[in-house]
Amino acid sequence: MIYTFKGFVPVIDPSAFVHPQACVTGNVIIGKDVYIGPGAALRGDWGAVVIEDGCNVQENCTLHMFPGKSVILQKDAHIGHGAVIHGAVIGPNCLVGMNAVVMDDVVLGEGCIVGALSFVPAEKQFEACSLIVGNPAQKIKTVSEEMLAWKSAGTRLYQSLPADMRAHWQETQPLTSLPADRPNQDILYATWKAIEKSH
Repeated sequence: MIYTFKGFVPVIDPSAFVHPQACVTGNVIIGKDVYIGPGAALRGDWGAVVIEDGCNVQENCTLHMFPGKSVILQKDAHIGHGAVIHGAVIGPNCLVGMNAVVMDDVVLGEGCIVGALSFVPAEKQFEACSLIVGNPAQKIKTVSEEMLAWKSAGTRLYQSLPADMRAHWQETQPLTSLPADRPNQDILYATWKAIEKSH
């Protein structure tokens, strides 16, 4: 669902996929090849929400801010299921894990990873490639090249999802039994491994 607010109409690149059960309001800008999952709330009422190219915001995430603040997801940022980003800047190629909370005026440098269920307090700043976990969250080590490669492969998979959704996604009625010709999940796994290996 897309809503205008006080004259602000969301701007969404045609290559992005915003699930119709997501809620996008007001001063929101969504770039190229972005995936926004069902249940996500992007509320640009008191400030801007800027989602740069190649990002993904998964199911049930919330992006919001206090008055005068903005949420900025820089290129290739990856926001896991149920995470909350409140008035923070998420740097390029960062990952925020499932159900993590990142508060106002936090700045994550490029390639940071925030662990699932972590709480990052307001005004914290982290240098590039920090692995950040806990409540309150703190840097515990530097993200390794292997971890960053794993993160980047997952993000590339999400970057291919908008086109897949437009090509193959449609509302339907459920089947009442499992058909013999159901698509093989091994094919999907092989696709993941090919993307991982190609970079």
